[in-house]
Amino acid sequence: MITVTVYCGSLRTVPDSYLELAAEVGKRIAARGWALAWGGGRTSMMGAVARAAREGGARTTGVIPRGLVDRELADSDADDLLVVDNMRDRKALMEAHGDAFLALPGGIGTCEELFEVWTSRVLAMHAKPVVLLDVDGHYRGLLEWLTELNGRGFVSRFALDSLVVTDDVDAALDACV
Repeated sequence: MITVTVYCGSLRTVPDSYLELAAEVGKRIAARGWALAWGGGRTSMMGAVARAAREGGARTTGVIPRGLVDRELADSDADDLLVVDNMRDRKALMEAHGDAFLALPGGIGTCEELFEVWTSRVLAMHAKPVVLLDVDGHYRGLLEWLTELNGRGFVSRFALDSLVVTDDVDAALDACV
């Protein structure tokens, strides 16, 4: 069984279209018979992806720092809810549980998680797929900047090519294998 670690937004202010996207990802993870690892929160996109995955029969493993249990409202319905001391421990456990990594739209926390796991792949610290689901151009500016950095010699072509970017949920999940 494949476990997909999903990184996504946790703020309650995101548009409904992003909540629907997260729920669709969770539903399709479950439909493939896969499991979900995620940040352990029950609000916003984090909650939507986990609820939909569970409703479809997927096993869910949430990883949340103790300091965010109340702030992000820890998802006590998770099959496994792992409470850790800090964000570094959270990222390490989320990486350890995942066979593939999928970033949905999010903010600085999502970007930080994506960059860490992507950098680790580029440095051959793991060979797991890293996928960016870029619906509605959410990451367009970031991707343009990364391409510019390639032109300036700061980001290798290999690094850019090792990140799978798509705007389609099924294509994103196909890339997780």
